Amino acid sequence: MRNSARSPYTRVLACAVSASAILLPVTLPLVVIPFGAAPALAWKIVYDPTNYSQNLLSAARALEQINNQVTSLANEAQMLINQAKNLTSLPTSLLSKIEGNFSEMKSLLDEADQLAYNVQTIETQFNASYRDFATSDRTASQLVSSAQQRWQQSVSALEHSLKVGAVAVGNIEGTRAQTSELVSASQSSVGVLQATQAGNQLLAVQARQISDLTAMLAAQGRASALEQARQAAAQEQAREQFSRFMSGTAYSSSSVRMFHD
Repeated sequence: MRNSARSPYTRVLACAVSASAILLPVTLPLVVIPFGAAPALAWKIVYDPTNYSQNLLSAARALEQINNQVTSLANEAQMLINQAKNLTSLPTSLLSKIEGNFSEMKSLLDEADQLAYNVQTIETQFNASYRDFATSDRTASQLVSSAQQRWQQSVSALEHSLKVGAVAVGNIEGTRAQTSELVSASQSSVGVLQATQAGNQLLAVQARQISDLTAMLAAQGRASALEQARQAAAQEQAREQFSRFMSGTAYSSSSVRMFHD
């Protein structure tokens, strides 16, 4: 009852004090008389250094995490760029030229006539021209014709060997240019795929070189073998013809008029 009776008085006194504070000069000190009862609403700002430092540390950690995520995304983007470079195809392709050189040499090898590069053909024609001279069914004219055929085969093989060697030598300059171009492409490649493709094409150039060398050795070997076979067959045929001559009618001398009287 006592507190409630004094409450109106307290409010009136507070208003009077506020009015007097407004009317007094600014230089005069303001005297605030505490009252027993506080106002219904009071605003109080409290500064907590510990809470502030914790909030600042949390913000710094969040910023660091964001920076790490940005760095990670940048690394992933660079990785994708590198993968795209590794999948980039080589702009230089010499496969058509290399295949053209293969085709040129293959066409030249196919031009080999008679005793060509075929096992069955060689076996059949070799038996007919280089063996069985002692058979009685071969006449002297057939033996001469066979000797002439062997000579033609030997000459043709030598000519073919020269042509193959000329083509192989002519491909050297093309091989040099192709090798230089592919090595430059390999050194300036931007990814693994380009370097691999350049290496594969270099291997194709080397394979073509080996093919040319193989063809040249085969042609030279063929020519040498046919010449040696021709010489051996000529010796065997000469023995057969001499044997036939000696076993035939004895030779008798006769006078011959070379000039008219």
